[in-house]
Amino acid sequence: MPVTMMKNSNYLSVFSLVIAGILFVIYPSLRPYSDEITMEGAIAFASTEWLISHILAIIAFTLLPLGLLGVHHSLQGKMAHKLSYWAFILSLVALGLILPFYGGETFGLHAIGQKAIEQQSIGLLSQADIVRSGVGLVMFLTGLLLLAIAAIIVAIAIWKSSNYSKWIGIPFAIGMILYSGQFLVGPQLRIAHGLLVTISCILIAISLWKNRNQSPEQLESYTF
Repeated sequence: MPVTMMKNSNYLSVFSLVIAGILFVIYPSLRPYSDEITMEGAIAFASTEWLISHILAIIAFTLLPLGLLGVHHSLQGKMAHKLSYWAFILSLVALGLILPFYGGETFGLHAIGQKAIEQQSIGLLSQADIVRSGVGLVMFLTGLLLLAIAAIIVAIAIWKSSNYSKWIGIPFAIGMILYSGQFLVGPQLRIAHGLLVTISCILIAISLWKNRNQSPEQLESYTF
């Protein structure tokens, strides 16, 4: 890859990580919380906040692989470079498995909430369990697992690299490992987890930005 293109990729990846990180904390902060079995749940599903917060989460997940691509291009050391390549590939596969479920959560539950309010029927809210179960749920959990594995590999790759602080990928790995578990806790802990992911993404983005001026020889010594 030409040096200029690789540097442009670096800028795009820094931007992607920063934006993704910010969106990961806005999502649980903006998302409405309710019991989801009464009309209050229908109002939450039908709200603009529900729609916007989940769309922001979709954007955040979509931006992550772009951020990891820049990390891959920046890492020095053959082993670190190879590991980061597989982390990038896993993150793409994870994205494909995660987004269909988020689509149902975003638009499906929003439509259910609107219909429940229109018909004044809380019975319709039971359809939310159908949206959140079955093959879609299996795909979603598998995607989160693959994303956690990708994050662990990134942390290992950064640890082995000579041009990053060794610990810089660890918070990101912890954040992704805890992602599925945070759905089981209350709003405060979900927001705290979102903040952890935000900080971890920004830490990697800062390190990536600091490494943007590697010499052409260093940049050209690695291929995709």
